[in-house]
Parts: sequence; C-alpha cells; structure tokens
Amino acid sequence: MEPEAIEALLEAVRDGRAEVAAAMEKLRDLPFEDLGFAKIDHHRSLRTGMPEVIYAASKTAEQVSAIFARMAKAGGNVLATRATRAHFDAVAAVEPRAVFHELARAIALEQTTVAPGKGLIGVVCAGTSDLPVAEEAALSARLMGNEVELIADVGVAGIHRLLAQQKALRTARVLIVCAGMEGALPTVVGGMVHAPVIAVPTSVGYGASFGGVAALLGMLNTCSPNVAVVNIDNGFGAASMASLINHL
Repeated sequence: MEPEAIEALLEAVRDGRAEVAAAMEKLRDLPFEDLGFAKIDHHRSLRTGMPEVIYAASKTAEQVSAIFARMAKAGGNVLATRATRAHFDAVAAVEPRAVFHELARAIALEQTTVAPGKGLIGVVCAGTSDLPVAEEAALSARLMGNEVELIADVGVAGIHRLLAQQKALRTARVLIVCAGMEGALPTVVGGMVHAPVIAVPTSVGYGASFGGVAALLGMLNTCSPNVAVVNIDNGFGAASMASLINHL
C-alpha cells in the first residue's frame, strides 16, 4: 500500500467519508500478508518508498499469479521480473490489466501515480544482446516514477555510435549502463558525463567472459570514479538505485 493511499484513507476516516471498520479491513494486511508459500510485504513502500517486487524465476505460475493478484488488490503498481509467458498467462487470468513485456521478461501493472523523479534516467546498453537487461532496467525505472530514455547498441567496438549520443548522455541526471563481453562501456560513459553511472554487467559473451564475471570484474576495476556496480544481469537493482538518486 502506497503512503498516499494510507494518507487518503486516514483523511477519509477523519472527515467521516469512510467507516472505521472499512478502514480496518483495508489495513488488515499490513505489514504483511501470509499466503503460506509467501509473505507479501505490503509495508515495504512505507519503509523504503518502493513496493515489493515479485522475482518470478523458480516460482510456479500459480504462485506468481496469486502474489500478483494480492499485490494488485493492495492498490499500488505491481512488477514481476524474470517472468515467462506461462507466468503471464496465469497472471492475466486473475488480473487482465497486467501487461507482459516480453523483451524485459517482466509483467507490470500500472494503477497508481508515483511521485516523479527530478530528472532523466538514461539507460544505455552496449549491444542488442544486452537489451533484455536494459529493458528490465528501463521498465522498472518508469514504474518507479522516472522519465527514462533508452539508448541501445552503442558499445565500444563502434565507439562513434556512442559519441553521437553525447547530448543525450549529458542530459541524464543518472545513467544505467549495461554491457557484457569485457564490460568497458560504463568506464567510457563515466568519463564523458557529470552524473552517477550505475554499471550492470551482463552474462553476454564467449567462454572467457564466464557468464558476466569478466564484465563484473572489469567494471569493479573502473578508473572512472563516478561508476558504481550492481550484480550480473541485475537491471532491476540498477533501476532501484537510479530511482533513489533521482528522487533525492
């Protein structure tokens, strides 16, 4: 439940527009709702400013749909990451307003307005193969109330493509940069802008990339001091950090 929703509910009780019993029913599941196989943290948005997100990988379609439906009923925006078509089919059966973002591998429901961030979040990816992670980051950041611009396929192997985007890069208040292979792109971007850069190593590359470990180590060893790094393929985590910065 979003802070704005609770404030509106309390004001309605104060003004006599809502009964105490009705308000108690809406607040019944705070701070969490126990489904047996999952305990939904409805209180998280009050503590951290962002609601809980469903990590769909390794969950059954029935589990994801049950969690999604209960979170939708609570009134906030709902996001399930690493979701499959089977997950979405189950969710759509209980919440037809949900939308499947296939490339981002995510299911989203937008039903409430979030306080906007102060500026633009730029999401940059090195190659088309990095797009699933970049799309996850972009979708997550938008649901968190941010204006987002996605810049794709500007890796260092053709650095002129990146240099052509300098104006857009310098417009962003925060940048998320996704890259696999050797992971050099965030360092280059970091040297071009006066903004925080959140680097996302992706599991893209041939054998010696070790599923993104090479990119992760390269990003951790960056010589650009405005670059911080999240875990491999963690577009959602990068979006969360970027949104927090953008709302400060």
